[in-house]
Amino acid sequence: MSFESSVRYSGDIAILDLAGRIVLNDGSATMREAIAKLREAGSTKILLNLADVSFMDSSGLGELASAYAASNKSGGQLKLVNIPARIMDLLRITKLDSVLTSFPSEPAALASFNGAAGA
Repeated sequence: MSFESSVRYSGDIAILDLAGRIVLNDGSATMREAIAKLREAGSTKILLNLADVSFMDSSGLGELASAYAASNKSGGQLKLVNIPARIMDLLRITKLDSVLTSFPSEPAALASFNGAAGA
């Protein structure tokens, strides 16, 4: 399955639904561009839904870290939701799980943007 993304909104929170493989020369650049477009359009609260991501390589992990850093630098927030077990294992191995904020459910993630306690 090739990489696909779509955007939907919950109030002022942009939810980027990602699907497929996030790998070098395919999904990682497309994901970067999708996040950049949201930021250029003024979105400061971005939630990446990884529920349908089937695989991610090191370039995908790098793009997540880069997007997180860019969002923080510009005063925004970038969070993850519905992370598949295999990708969560990668985040743990690389210690990115201690940097990136993630949630098991969309309602918890959305509430976290408004200061409510998340999961």
